[in-house]
Amino acid sequence: MALAEGLECITLRRVAEELDVRPGLISHYFPAVDDLVAEAYGSAVGSELDELLPADRAGATPTRHLARFLTRTTGKAYDDISRLWLNARHLSRYRPALRDRVAVQEDAWRDRLEEVIRVGVEEGEFHTADPLVTAIQILVVLDGLGMLVNSPSADDGPPAVRRLPVTTAERELGLPVGALSDALD
Repeated sequence: MALAEGLECITLRRVAEELDVRPGLISHYFPAVDDLVAEAYGSAVGSELDELLPADRAGATPTRHLARFLTRTTGKAYDDISRLWLNARHLSRYRPALRDRVAVQEDAWRDRLEEVIRVGVEEGEFHTADPLVTAIQILVVLDGLGMLVNSPSADDGPPAVRRLPVTTAERELGLPVGALSDALD
């Protein structure tokens, strides 16, 4: 519902109808719709983080782990979650529960990416004086690309624009051009 129509379209009654239960059951667990919206958003983007950038690298090098994350977050499959982030950030101006959940998720994504970069620096794969700043720079570029998801001409843009997160990461981590793309070959 949130992905298809927006977080603002979620109501307790609508969720109850979708689940074929009485509205009272939903309101028992979520007395205010804003709490339900915040929980739904947090669950969706938290799950997405675990899929896109698992805490356990499963034996992958930091370079490969980062390359996999950037490949997944810059593709069309990520557009729905980009829309959800845009929607949540907009609505969070007016909804304190959602604002708090957005902040928690922003911290989680930043911390997870910073950890990959920090480990890469420790293992000598990456070169940056400040893994936190580098993580934030990469995420800012990813967020900036989020503006393309609502543009009907987004597919017509130059490929270099969709590659901005990769080229930013390579530059900021002292990697040769193409190193992150090559890591997945």
